[in-house]
Amino acid sequence: AYEYVAIPSLSSDAYGKINPQRLMPALEIDGRIVAQSMAIIELLEELFPEPSMLPDDPLLRAEARSFAQLIAADMHPINNNRVRRYLTDVLGTSEPQTLAWYRHWMKEGLSSLEEQLARRSVPFRFCFGEKPRLADACLVPQIDNARRFNCDLSPYPRLVAVDAECRALEAFMRAAPAMQPDYTGE
Repeated sequence: AYEYVAIPSLSSDAYGKINPQRLMPALEIDGRIVAQSMAIIELLEELFPEPSMLPDDPLLRAEARSFAQLIAADMHPINNNRVRRYLTDVLGTSEPQTLAWYRHWMKEGLSSLEEQLARRSVPFRFCFGEKPRLADACLVPQIDNARRFNCDLSPYPRLVAVDAECRALEAFMRAAPAMQPDYTGE
């Protein structure tokens, strides 16, 4: 079991004492804080190995990690709210310029992810198997963001199909941002 704690302001001193990075997510276990999505996922995988977030085959596991890392390390950091705010508030980019930035980097990442799935000789229902795992959990929020900023998803039929499979599952429905108690619409 877990307790969801809404954080009203990531920039608050109170949250800074919990997580000096002042970013989400953060997970507290026995008074210790683990930050960063991938670190939290890996910890949960180690604490609760069944069902696994990774495929059984070692090479497929590595491919799934690579896919997830492209999202977590290459796509998400440059397209998150704080970067977009910095572009507009500090560097003075216009909203159309910021949107062009966002769409450019989203296209770069999604094109690579689509290609990774296209190279498979045998397609799966989800990114790396017949049930959702790590890569799927990373993909769905990126597709959400792409839709939020009206990115053209037509060049990515495999990604869109996986996203649809995930969204049909109760766990993904419950995890959707709009379902969280502190959802603000942003």
